[in-house]
Amino acid sequence: MNNKSKIDKEIATIANPSKQKKINPLTWIPSLYLGEALPFTAVSLVSIIMFKEFGLTDEQITLYTGWLGLPWIIKPIWSPIIDNIKTKRWWILSMQFLLGIMLALVAFTIPTPFWLQGSLAIFMIVAFASATHDISADGFYIIGLKDKEQEFYVGLRNTFYRIGMIIGQGGLVMLAGWLQKSVFNGDNGVSLSWSAIFLILGGMMALLGLYHAFTLPKVEETTHESFNFRVQVKEFAETLKVFATKPNIISSLCFILLFRLPEGLLTKVVPLFLTRSTAEGGLALSKEDFGLVSGTLGVIGLLLGGIVGGWAVSKWSLKKCLWPLVLCITLPDVVYVYLSYFPTDNLYVIGSCLCVEQIGYGLGFAAYTLFLVSFSRGERSTAVFSICTAGQYLGGVMLPGMISGKISTSVGYPMFFNIVMLFCLVTFAVTAAVYKNYKKDF
Repeated sequence: MNNKSKIDKEIATIANPSKQKKINPLTWIPSLYLGEALPFTAVSLVSIIMFKEFGLTDEQITLYTGWLGLPWIIKPIWSPIIDNIKTKRWWILSMQFLLGIMLALVAFTIPTPFWLQGSLAIFMIVAFASATHDISADGFYIIGLKDKEQEFYVGLRNTFYRIGMIIGQGGLVMLAGWLQKSVFNGDNGVSLSWSAIFLILGGMMALLGLYHAFTLPKVEETTHESFNFRVQVKEFAETLKVFATKPNIISSLCFILLFRLPEGLLTKVVPLFLTRSTAEGGLALSKEDFGLVSGTLGVIGLLLGGIVGGWAVSKWSLKKCLWPLVLCITLPDVVYVYLSYFPTDNLYVIGSCLCVEQIGYGLGFAAYTLFLVSFSRGERSTAVFSICTAGQYLGGVMLPGMISGKISTSVGYPMFFNIVMLFCLVTFAVTAAVYKNYKKDF
């Protein structure tokens, strides 16, 4: 099937109501991005708290969990397979059931003597399956919704993605603390409580797979092409060509790679800072308190930011909202500078700081996501979007996350958060380059 015929087929499928089952996007967008967030959270965030409890240092934790981000970087290599074999709906369902099985397997590995090697190996499989799920889900979002619908629902999509992260980082971590104190309070309490958490995560992914089997609309025709390595290499090369010849590619690539740099430095260190003892420079929150502030005020802030951000972009366009939303995503990072210099055990103060930061994140990330969606529209949209998300993960999550623990250990938490604020200038610089080059609305 040539490239033009594939594009024509996607457009015809979306445009022809007889080929679609009319399903309200509200029935599948929230759950789809919840399912995208949960395995990612398990690998990159929940594992941070678990590894800390098992005695690993900040530097070890950020390095190990950083390497687990590799599949999200190289996922464009196999994105043409998802474009050409089966449908994105089929891939979504298959990966959700596979993720359910693999997350449950982590539970049986934790109590063993080889828990570190075993859990890291399974986490890597989870990461590859999750990255594949991301390609499918993002492609499904692009071809299953019209342009204005993509803009309208971007806030909802990002909100539920972040809610999935907070369910893991907040609710499940809090549950792990409660299990250790109330149920598994013996010598093996830590390992048994975390085993229970990963069994729950596995069950959640399996239930999402069952739910989506009935609610995901069929927006594509099944393809029957067999796998051919030479063809896939050619497909990937063609996708790179399409990506590289996009208008204003240099400024856009810098924006994609570096916009999330301050967030990438914060993501892995903040949970450690909040839960480390005061002697280690942290705020000494228990798992229950950490989960509480992340899962209540954090969720409220995220909901407000994500919904308002999506609404604002839909109403006034990305170009008009870009700078205000960029300021929103960077300036709230100063709350961690405040907490590191003026530590407190007051949950209301800590929770309010997290709420402010999450409001800013929700607002700013709505603009960033819509930029990626807008940039990817056109030829080979799904594969191009996967390159964009790989790039933003490389420059905005994986690489800064891997070195963040070493930096925080070397200079201490207060200076580390000052460095993060300094790197907000990078976000401003790449935003200015994109804004200058794009004369028309995105």
